[in-house]
Amino acid sequence: MTIGLVVSIVAVVFVVWFIMMYNGLVKLRNNRENAFANIDVQLKQRYDLVPQLVNTVKGYAGHEKETLEKVTAARAAAMSATTVDEKVAADKALSGALAGLRISLEAYPELKANQNFLQLQNELADIENKLSAARRFFNSTTRELNNACEVFPSNIVAGMFGFRRVSMYEATESRDALNKAPEVKF
Repeated sequence: MTIGLVVSIVAVVFVVWFIMMYNGLVKLRNNRENAFANIDVQLKQRYDLVPQLVNTVKGYAGHEKETLEKVTAARAAAMSATTVDEKVAADKALSGALAGLRISLEAYPELKANQNFLQLQNELADIENKLSAARRFFNSTTRELNNACEVFPSNIVAGMFGFRRVSMYEATESRDALNKAPEVKF
């Protein structure tokens, strides 16, 4: 074999390796974007359900105006968010507002027995469960992309083409609140 042939083979192998690394990074980035699109679908369902829930609660709890306004404002902010980071922040605000609404509802036993409210509450719980699963999948795809951007040798290709570490979907509660056991009252 001649040296020229060996150099050519090594060059072809390097180019193929380089292309495979780049394509792998693109696939990981696209998987992450797809995972966030799944979160977006669940958020849209949640946004569509919130006005129905708020209107049902308004009929029973007219003086809980501030809580209902917070939920409505958080929903509006979430719907107008455009970037992934804005949507994550808006989702956290809406989750907090909905938690406040749940707490306010404890004072209305007749509302908890209303069939419309129960159906909306079950649908909201279902959407929250789906959102939780979609967030876990998003974080999994984000972890894969971050690993590829940071480990050798794919980090070289990632750096050349502007692939960077991206943020995970963080919990809405503080770490202290997450570490505290929930209080159960009868």
